[in-house]
This record gives sequence, structure tokens and C-alpha cells, in this order.
Amino acid sequence: MLSRLAQQFADEIANHDWSDAPWRADGAGHQRDRDSRLVTEQLDSEQTERVRINVMWVAAQVLKFNDPNLDLHEFAAACGVPRYFTHNTDGRRSGTITAGVRMDGSQALEPGQSWQDLMAAR
Repeated sequence: MLSRLAQQFADEIANHDWSDAPWRADGAGHQRDRDSRLVTEQLDSEQTERVRINVMWVAAQVLKFNDPNLDLHEFAAACGVPRYFTHNTDGRRSGTITAGVRMDGSQALEPGQSWQDLMAAR
């Protein structure tokens, strides 16, 4: 079960229409079908999913650092990331989701911390 904060992030990410993200800066929960200022340019469905996945990873970085018990796959699914991305064809969880979060062993790196920062501190 996700924490209240993680579920709230996931709800916002899942609810947002990311299909025109490169051309607009919109408020939370943007939906093209309710927009009076439609942008004609739009990402295709695969490009839109890539944006959603990257937004999920950015939020997951912060959440995992603050809650080491965060289930990254559960969070990804709650964000609306498609199952073909979160799971292998045999039904097992994909390592791709975990690989998208900067980790040092089992601990997520501090938000904003790069691998270079980590190596310099050692």
C-alpha cells in the first residue's frame, strides 16, 4: 500500500494529460478535452507514455529517498505506467522501474544528488 503522499503524487501524474507537455506549461491535472486554448501539436501515445514514465521516476526519486519502503512498481502502476513497462513478458516485475531511480545499494540517492556527488563524497 502506498503512503498517502505517494498516492497523491501518483493520482496527479495519472490524471494529467501529458500529450502536449513539450509545448505547454500547464497546471496540475491538465486535460486537453477541457482546454479552451488547444495546442495543435500533440505527442503520439508512445511519446506521451515516455513523458509520464519520466515524471513518475522524478517523483519516485524523492519519495524513495524519504520512504525506503516505497514499492516502486506499485507507485508506477498507480501513476498509470502501462503494465508492459512495469512487468516482463513472463509476468515478473521488470528491473526497468528500479533502474530508473538513482540508488546506492538499497538506498535512494538524495534528490538532486548525482553519481558524481556520491563518488566525490567517498
